[in-house]
Amino acid sequence: MEIKNYKSFKGIYNIFFPDGSKKIATKNLNPGFKVYDEDLIPFKNVEYRLWDPTRSKFAAAIIKGLKVVPIIPGSKVLYLGAASGTTPSHVSDIIGLEGLQYCIEFSPRSIRDLVFLCEKRENMLPILDDARYPRNYDFILEKVDVVYCDIAQPDQAKIIADNANVFLKPNGYIMLAIKARSISSTKNPSVVYKQQMAILEDEGFDILEAIDLHPLEKDHAMILGKKS
Repeated sequence: MEIKNYKSFKGIYNIFFPDGSKKIATKNLNPGFKVYDEDLIPFKNVEYRLWDPTRSKFAAAIIKGLKVVPIIPGSKVLYLGAASGTTPSHVSDIIGLEGLQYCIEFSPRSIRDLVFLCEKRENMLPILDDARYPRNYDFILEKVDVVYCDIAQPDQAKIIADNANVFLKPNGYIMLAIKARSISSTKNPSVVYKQQMAILEDEGFDILEAIDLHPLEKDHAMILGKKS
């Protein structure tokens, strides 16, 4: 077995297995503990967590060729739609103890699982609130390097733009996992993606990358943007 950095991405790794297969992973910030039944791989006194691209749009975007990953060790991240913490846990691994992740989740059921996870990861802060109203939690947050959004709402682009306008540092990035079927069940997903990108551009963001996540995530795209 061999482990190397995934391209030039900091905190993300390729694990090459003896059978010739390879998978991406992050270093486990909480060794010995799984989050979503992922495989744990010990190697030279370090434990890695395999990152399943069929359960994480972020991982799927990396596999599908994302060129820039703005979330790096030490980053401060606002994660909208954290759910029970599958992808946020890998973000936690990447940013390490010098970083901090604010996790916004609206569902009381999901937040219970998220709170349990955050108790084991001191760089994650769970917040029960509605991401459509960022001023509700502006007294808790500081400015962040990246706003990441994974919310199944028709106004996904507007939600991330509103949060970024409040919390994003100058030259910060946005990452939007567009769920086409949550916006329209009749329009072609590619049309929906273009419409959402147009909203972001109208809000003053430059679109740096747009990646269709098929077949890893059906009718999803990852948009990487930056305030212009």
